[in-house]
Amino acid sequence: MGRHTMSFQSNPPHYGPFSNDRLTAEALFLFVSLPISAPSCRRWYYRMKRKFYFTCCDLMCIVSCIMKTIMLPAFALRRCISTSACLCQRIKQTDNEIVQMFQLPVPQNEMRDLAFNWNFPKKNLYARTLDKRFIRILKIFKWGPDAEKALEVLKLKVDHQLVREVLMIDVEINVKIQFFKWAGKRRNFEHDSTTYLALIHCLDEAGLVGEMWKTIQDMVRSTCVVGPAELSEIVRILGKAKMVNKALSIFYQIKSRKCNPTASTYNAIILMLMQEGHHEKVHELYNEMCNEGNCLPDTITYTALMSTFSKLGRHDSAIRLFEEMKENGLQPTPKIYTTLIEIYFKLGRTESALGLVQEMTGNGCSPTVFTYTELIKGLGKAGKVEDAYGIFMNMLKEGGKPDVVLINNMINILGKAGRLEDALKLFNQMKSWQCVPNVVTFNTIIKALFDNKAPISEASSWFEKMKADGVVPSSFTYSILIDGFCKANRIEKALLFLEEMDEKGFPPCPAAYCSLINSLGKAKRYEAASELFQELKENCGHSSARVYAVMIKLFGKCGDLSKAVDLFNEMKKLGCNPDVYTYNALMSGMIRAGMIDEAHSLLRTMEENGCTPDLNSHNIILNGLARTGGPKRAIEMLTKMKNLKIKPDAVSYNTVLGCLSRAGMFEEAAKLMKEMKASGFEYDLITYSSILEAVGKVDEDNNLTAF
Repeated sequence: MGRHTMSFQSNPPHYGPFSNDRLTAEALFLFVSLPISAPSCRRWYYRMKRKFYFTCCDLMCIVSCIMKTIMLPAFALRRCISTSACLCQRIKQTDNEIVQMFQLPVPQNEMRDLAFNWNFPKKNLYARTLDKRFIRILKIFKWGPDAEKALEVLKLKVDHQLVREVLMIDVEINVKIQFFKWAGKRRNFEHDSTTYLALIHCLDEAGLVGEMWKTIQDMVRSTCVVGPAELSEIVRILGKAKMVNKALSIFYQIKSRKCNPTASTYNAIILMLMQEGHHEKVHELYNEMCNEGNCLPDTITYTALMSTFSKLGRHDSAIRLFEEMKENGLQPTPKIYTTLIEIYFKLGRTESALGLVQEMTGNGCSPTVFTYTELIKGLGKAGKVEDAYGIFMNMLKEGGKPDVVLINNMINILGKAGRLEDALKLFNQMKSWQCVPNVVTFNTIIKALFDNKAPISEASSWFEKMKADGVVPSSFTYSILIDGFCKANRIEKALLFLEEMDEKGFPPCPAAYCSLINSLGKAKRYEAASELFQELKENCGHSSARVYAVMIKLFGKCGDLSKAVDLFNEMKKLGCNPDVYTYNALMSGMIRAGMIDEAHSLLRTMEENGCTPDLNSHNIILNGLARTGGPKRAIEMLTKMKNLKIKPDAVSYNTVLGCLSRAGMFEEAAKLMKEMKASGFEYDLITYSSILEAVGKVDEDNNLTAF
């Protein structure tokens, strides 16, 4: 009593069925009804409890005093509970009356509405008010003895439904975890798959991956039955968390417990593997699925598989799956048709792609905006610009609405075809289709302007318009501008763009440096080019094969072949594998230095290292042989190219024609000219100048001989 500032009973009597713990819980219900914030309630409660060691009856008296002091009509109680006598009288009341005593007050407007609604479901209201009161206790006191007492007073049975409902409450994740563990230790209660999944969802939303994986393992080790639907959801959640191997492990563990996966379960696994790039495993699961006997692939399965085969380059397998799907009586979806159209264009089978569109519409399957995008993009790559534009216009006439991706592709196709006016017209119509131009749209327009030799000022104005419209330029935007200004011989302006790019925090762009180094090399500003190259290496720690190729070509042109070879060896030591452009650059430098045999040897090394030579590679060697090796070796090289199924171009023919003409082999030159014509190449200025130059030299030699 010495520590107490108020007089409380130290040994209150036991109230029969209503123990101290129960009355304390009832007092808590009254307490949380007060209009005090949760932290304030919690601090006050524990401070008073620690300081005064008050009992349940004392707590009831304290609450009563507070209620009288606050004097809020909306929170006034219908019965007086300020004395111990009243508490003793309450012992004789039924449980239902006790619960009604602790019922939340109803606002006046709700009471007025209830007066006219005699069929109001009182049981639901009763449950709702208790839920609200219990939720507030959880929020204020977290999970612990107080919340347990509240459950006892409310007579809420701990079952699966209650666990799921508590896990749905908006409280801290630790409260949910503690409650879940507490419930699992109760007598005559075991968690089932629904309660485990409810907690797994909560942990997933909270980002607690480790705790989530532990809960999934507990679920698998428990005796609860996991069905195909639950298994699919677990796989989806683990796939979202990038835990592919663990998802596969869980899949096979649950499957071994006589859980027969459905098509949806396999689809969940297949989609997860696709998203994480495990394409080879997808086909393995498909075969496993087919061997199940009672689990047949559906359209989702075929969609995933065909998309996977397309990414792996196994186009024939995707086409076979498409035919198999139709044989099994499944109707292809727009996505499946779109995937097949894309595959046919990759294979160069334009007519098959167009035929598939007709089949699609004939089967009542309307093309989507994605279908039109692949169709227009494929026709553009095939050089059928007019067909692509016609399909786009037909789509608009039929009421189709393009998206920004489709419009960007159409602008790109028109720009590359030199139809700049149509491309700009399309841009101006975007607002009418409720499409907002993005950074890709502006990049495509600016690049088209440079490619079509439009005035530099026009490209600059579009760049300013882009910023004025609130579209933030990307690294690729600056790369386009730098390349365009370099090609227009405005190197200083291009360097300013490089500085601006650096100021905005963009990482060094190898393509931009490549354009600048190449332009500086053409302007014979070799020192400035070398400085930029060193700057790129210092900022990135390494450089790309393309930039090395430009530098090697630059040193080859200026006659410093030793530096070119050193750079070639340096990039290999750094683990940067030389590409075809790098090999071509070094071979070109060797040819300039008269090192024909070394260049020819490098061509063979290139093939041995798995880098396939292109037409330019052979033309470089052909040029060297034609200049120093004589017509015989040049003709042999041209024949070798044909045998390798590398179709010679006009440069190839003109190189050999010049060699034959200089050697006075006009008959052979005439035959080669006929072959050139038959191959579809027209004679150009280089062809005629090579012949005329050789004829002129022959006439000059004849005149000197006659003289």
